[in-house]
Amino acid sequence: MSDFSLYTRMRDHGTLAETPQDIPDARFALPSTVNWMRALAILVTELDLDFAAAARAYCGVHRRALTDRELNSVCEQLLFALHQLSSLRALATVSNKADVARIGIIAWYYGVYGAASAMIAAGDGSFPDTHAATAQQWGHQFVAKGLVLPPFGDRLSSLRADLVEQELAPIRARGKHSLTVAPASLEQAWGCHAEYLAGTAKWEQWNIQQRVRETKEFKALGADSFRTAAARALRDAAFSRRGMAFLHEASRYRGKANYRDSIYLAYGRSVPRTLGSFLDDLAIALGGFAAMAAGYVSRRIGREAWIAFIEDLEQKRSITISPKDEWS
Repeated sequence: MSDFSLYTRMRDHGTLAETPQDIPDARFALPSTVNWMRALAILVTELDLDFAAAARAYCGVHRRALTDRELNSVCEQLLFALHQLSSLRALATVSNKADVARIGIIAWYYGVYGAASAMIAAGDGSFPDTHAATAQQWGHQFVAKGLVLPPFGDRLSSLRADLVEQELAPIRARGKHSLTVAPASLEQAWGCHAEYLAGTAKWEQWNIQQRVRETKEFKALGADSFRTAAARALRDAAFSRRGMAFLHEASRYRGKANYRDSIYLAYGRSVPRTLGSFLDDLAIALGGFAAMAAGYVSRRIGREAWIAFIEDLEQKRSITISPKDEWS
């Protein structure tokens, strides 16, 4: 029998894209992927986040007169989100969840992205043309103004280390729990939620540091690290310009599934057992986020337009799930 082990080879030698030190540890990569989504599913369920709750929460949102193109964009993006939700519920019926786990994460992300894009278009009529711009604008327009419902509303206003720790403190106070262990209660779910936010902040900080190293200002210092005061000042200024919210976490999650952690969704005999409720959890989390977006949009475009949109979808949909069941 061959002693070839892809996992061992990657950990020993790396790949063309990553050094051995950059290859994720399987003991943490898969559990954190599964357990963050389990936490979100618990939170959405325990907090009763559905369309009715969102519509009540957004009762103070004023109707805005949308142009035809704006309204079309809002409705298009919500239909995208609904389609991804329908996909996830269909994927959840597959017997071996490892077969569909990776594309499930992609469907989940694009459902979140479509729902957030609908909120932005309904909010101010804009439509950012990149994922990064969408994440930033959604954070500024909704999260920073307290217009995002739990568990999706936490935000770090800056990535400067001292402010990150300060703003994480009240988030961590809701609960403590390791991402390597499946959460089983509301408090444990909040703990996983906090840990994923903290981990994403560290990941964003690393990315920013790599970009700072490539600037002419950093190169002019002749430095090879951030040990000097001048180098730290450049780094911290870049950290201060960058905030972070749920869409940044979602983007990182999608990227890990597409690239770094993809091996751990398809490699290892125990993976199917680990993924037991994973597709269901993806659908629950997306269902909550999409319901929040739909609740906001329904107030922003007005009752008449909302009812007309839902009735049109109900009559002409080709997908299984009913928009009336989800969003009325």
